[in-house]
Amino acid sequence: MDEVKKLLEGFADRAAAALPEPDIDADITRGRLALRRIKRRRRVTGVLCVAAASALVLAIGNQVKGPGTGDEVAGGTVESEQSAATSAPARSATPQKQETLSMYGATVVELVANKQPWDGIACTLAPKGFSAETPGADGRVVLSKPEMRTADSAAKVVLHPAPQARTLSQVRVAEASGRTFQIGTANGRLTGQVELDGRWLLLELPTGTEEWPDDVVRRFLASCTVK
Repeated sequence: MDEVKKLLEGFADRAAAALPEPDIDADITRGRLALRRIKRRRRVTGVLCVAAASALVLAIGNQVKGPGTGDEVAGGTVESEQSAATSAPARSATPQKQETLSMYGATVVELVANKQPWDGIACTLAPKGFSAETPGADGRVVLSKPEMRTADSAAKVVLHPAPQARTLSQVRVAEASGRTFQIGTANGRLTGQVELDGRWLLLELPTGTEEWPDDVVRRFLASCTVK
């Protein structure tokens, strides 16, 4: 065993003696060159990645953009939408009287100057399209449209004086110009009444398709006097 050990040690000494002396400067130079090559490769790879991403974006854009149709997006062209918005007539913020609609979709009644004399009651305003029936009875003024039937009383407007106010449900009371206005429901019909010099003028409104907002009811009653 000792002889084998001595033999191996002799071989190891001769192998170490045959190795060249280490060159540290050369190793540093080779390391710097390798580092530069790595950095160059990284820069080139980054440029290639940016170019590939740009090409992908352009390809997607060309697919979305149709040939010869301008700037298009999903759902329609930008040019057509802009031109439609430009060419559409500007709508007035104030609705036209003829087209005024209530929140329920029904047409709101329009008050116009009253040019027809009524028996017992005088009003400067009247609902458009309504005229007084003749003859009046018991001091009442009954307003109807030409197409209404005589028996269609629920669709007519009725004005009549009364010594006292009628009992209304869901009543709203308002004071204006020294007058007391009450609006509510009586016998299933919208009813308004106003106090005039100790008397009351009652207004029964139709149950048709036209809406009578509270402000319209007050304006109509405010224009009336009892003879």
